[in-house]
Amino acid sequence: MGLRIKLTKSFAGASDTQLRTIAGLGLRKFGQERLLQDTASVRGMISKVRHLVSHEVVKENPAKLTRRKPRIVKAREAARARRASKEQRP
Repeated sequence: MGLRIKLTKSFAGASDTQLRTIAGLGLRKFGQERLLQDTASVRGMISKVRHLVSHEVVKENPAKLTRRKPRIVKAREAARARRASKEQRP
């Protein structure tokens, strides 16, 4: 089960904590929708900004996102792999 959350009102003039809550829900633009897991923490965030968002319970589950490595870590690993392949050559 998941929650479909939509930013239905503008957050202009909202307090800093409400802006951070909206960002924590993953909403950036007016009218944007997100599908999130139905957890107590997400429901608490929705109740904090309930005057700005609408939500509904849906049967589909949100896709699990894979964590991506930071760009610098990818570059470091690629450099190490290149260095290791150069050392193996005679």
